[in-house]
Amino acid sequence: MTEISNMGERRFGRVNWLGLATLTEREIRRFVSIWMQTVLAPLVTAGLFLAIFSIAIGPARGEVMGFSYLQFIAPGILTMTVIQNAFANSSSSMLVSKVQGNIVDTLMPPLSAGEIVAGYIAGGVARGLFVAVPLWLVMLPVLGLGLAHPLLALIYVLLGAALMAALGLLGAIYANKFDQLAAISNFIITPMAFLSGTFYSVESVPPVMRHLLHWNPMFYLIDGVRFGTLGVSDSPPMRGLAVLVCATVLVTLLCWQMVRSGHRLKP
Repeated sequence: MTEISNMGERRFGRVNWLGLATLTEREIRRFVSIWMQTVLAPLVTAGLFLAIFSIAIGPARGEVMGFSYLQFIAPGILTMTVIQNAFANSSSSMLVSKVQGNIVDTLMPPLSAGEIVAGYIAGGVARGLFVAVPLWLVMLPVLGLGLAHPLLALIYVLLGAALMAALGLLGAIYANKFDQLAAISNFIITPMAFLSGTFYSVESVPPVMRHLLHWNPMFYLIDGVRFGTLGVSDSPPMRGLAVLVCATVLVTLLCWQMVRSGHRLKP
């Protein structure tokens, strides 16, 4: 009876903060324990992207929106690295639990569907930030990048990581095998990330493609981080912020509904 009473006290109202913190800590410990794969490898990949573009087309490309080509694409590469890691963290964690059959260890504790979703998303956001901070610290002296609007840049990065962590969780709930999740990543997430204005301004693409880009939430994410970093953008930053907030809320609600109903989670 005492233990039950203590658990009730630790909920602090309607939210089990102790359980939520424990799930979030588990997700963070999971990727920190293999930091060479989850943190160092993405940093090396981002550095290779910058090196290849610098050697191949950097000097010949000229300025884009008043900045060198490498400075222009750097915020996009940073953002792409963040969202890929946020997606990978939540999706791999959930799918591994499903495949190994230990998802019950997450579903049985006194955690609501909202708390489970929040824990997975928080872990994805944490991994995204673990990658974003050192990558930006390297770009700062090498490329001379600053932060034109620091708070807005941070909000965009956090929203982007939360959106992709929620998408990763949604994909992992739907998938029953690793090849199904790989198909979602290869045919949906990767095209959306690359066709988002990471490597070009929308002013340089044909009108039809320009129209399609504005239906891609990743475009507003890349554009918003670029505005927060360089102070230039292809669309109004507040419009992008509204699109990202709506997309994040929608995907999170879908995750909550699937976890609450046990769809593809409970036998």
